[in-house]
Amino acid sequence: MDLILWRHADAAYGVPDEERQLSQEGREQAAMMADWLKARVSGDAKLFSSPFTRARQTAMAFGQDVEILREAAPGASPYDLLSAVGWPGGKGVAIVVGHQPDLGETAATILTGGPLPISFSKGTAWWFRSGFEGGRRQVRLVSVMAPDLL
Repeated sequence: MDLILWRHADAAYGVPDEERQLSQEGREQAAMMADWLKARVSGDAKLFSSPFTRARQTAMAFGQDVEILREAAPGASPYDLLSAVGWPGGKGVAIVVGHQPDLGETAATILTGGPLPISFSKGTAWWFRSGFEGGRRQVRLVSVMAPDLL
């Protein structure tokens, strides 16, 4: 299984928080990252998003149906998010668009077994792969890509 944790792109300030829209910079970040991901991800990827507007707008840049995932909303548990997408034993590719600090804690949970304060910059994607090698489950960090590197 491949799991891509993608932080929402830059958003304008405003209230209520859950309705904040992407800024112009955020729309550009989301488009660049979506293009980068689409060039590397098979067409059967499942795309999940937090219910917050800025996350949904980021996910929509990928250009396919987006499933709203409550476990990707701010304050969600890394364990609940991973369970909801079937990590590590699922099949295919899951892309989850969410928020800080939750995505950083989820990445840390994958890497270390527990949540730690890892920070994702806006629009950045961390790509993990789980599979079997030598009879054991292995987890590999495939890539970390930030919009300012594209």
